[in-house]
Amino acid sequence: MELSRRRIFQILNKGDRTDAASYGCDIFLTTLILLNLLAVCLESLEGIRLAYQTELELFENISVLIFVLEYLLRVWSVASDEKNLAKDSAGRRASYIFSFHGIIDLAAILPSILQALMPGADLRWLRVLRLVRLLKISHYSTALEDLFSAIYAERQSFVAAIYLMAIALFLSSSMMYIAESGTPENAENFKSIPHTMWWSLITLTTVGYGDVSPVTGLGKIIGSITALMGVCAVALLTGIVASAFSNQMARREAIFEAEITAAMADGIIDEDEAEHLEDLRGRFKITEEHAQAIFDNIQEQQEVEQIIDERDSAKD
Repeated sequence: MELSRRRIFQILNKGDRTDAASYGCDIFLTTLILLNLLAVCLESLEGIRLAYQTELELFENISVLIFVLEYLLRVWSVASDEKNLAKDSAGRRASYIFSFHGIIDLAAILPSILQALMPGADLRWLRVLRLVRLLKISHYSTALEDLFSAIYAERQSFVAAIYLMAIALFLSSSMMYIAESGTPENAENFKSIPHTMWWSLITLTTVGYGDVSPVTGLGKIIGSITALMGVCAVALLTGIVASAFSNQMARREAIFEAEITAAMADGIIDEDEAEHLEDLRGRFKITEEHAQAIFDNIQEQQEVEQIIDERDSAKD
């Protein structure tokens, strides 16, 4: 029983090509999620919805049944997760249910269930909420986790950049309100500072819809300065996020290199150490070629150190 539950847990979670069942499950569920997103988008086209309503509803019902089964199996099998810090099965299941992945898995099936329980009601917003299924791919990709962890690692710089953006937003909004609120053309668009913040935000983010624009000379000067501040602010935020990703990858490589060095301290890498390194490589998203290059570099360094030690010993 425990072995079967553990195996189901392995299959449902991300696997590599060496585990055909797990890798096949990953491909199947990822494909099903993408097809669901396509179906939701096509369903919004009236012509396609009327022509293929039966087929779309059948596909949705089958998808929901699969996602419900997947969710129940995840809740049941997560009790075999040895990496979970909870002490018992109930705690492990609760930790999954209230985790990010658990909430997303539940949110992916709730719209269709609610829609079935309330037939006839205008539930277009529920149908659109099915797009949350896109986040289920986070089971097989750490992109969101990497983004949040990278921003968290550079949170002080990120908060400082947001603070500068807020200063620019309030300052430009206030100045533009003073410059444009008295003009007949923009009396409605700039009738208050909160109303002016729409123009300021769109200008600072360099979007520039053009629906609102200054007409006075002072307003145009303020608009030009705001646009320049926006370019600097966006570049600063982009640079912080890019630097955070780069630093995160460098830290992972340093940890991976240290683990390899520790494993090779006795001259050999046993089966447990190899399994640990492979698991670490997968979690850190380090390619096999890159991992092999790190391994070769460490091996060369150890060989050089050994030669130097031998020479020193011979001299003595």
